[in-house]
Order: sequence, then structure tokens, then C-alpha cells
Amino acid sequence: MMNESFVYEIVVENEIPEKWSDWLEGMSIEKKPGRSTSLTGRLTDQAALLGILIRLHDFNLTIVSVIRK
Repeated sequence: MMNESFVYEIVVENEIPEKWSDWLEGMSIEKKPGRSTSLTGRLTDQAALLGILIRLHDFNLTIVSVIRK
């Protein structure tokens, strides 16, 4: 389905400052127990998802999971 947005949850292995939300497509940032962070939000397409994953990778953050809800 082209042009259909989905809600994604991305969990990374470190804490991310909440001020990064705008830089990460407006995703909600929630600190989790054990120094991990959950990013949740609606993304317009796979390119937006890939952009976020590349940004997280560029900051050397370990991506634990990516779930489309």
C-alpha cells in the first residue's frame, strides 16, 4: 500500500535526550528501565524509517528492535 503511514516503535540500547524528538521525525521518546529508550511515532513511509535508523546508527546507538504497530 503506497503512501500509507504506520506507527513504529524503535528500541535502542542507550538513553536519548527528549530534545532529539524533532530531529527524529517527531517521535515520542520514552526512557525504559536498564538504560534503553523507546521511540514511538507515525512515519510516512519506509524512507522516513530508514532515515531515523541511519541517524541512530550514525550516533553509534545499538538498535534492539523495530516494530510496526
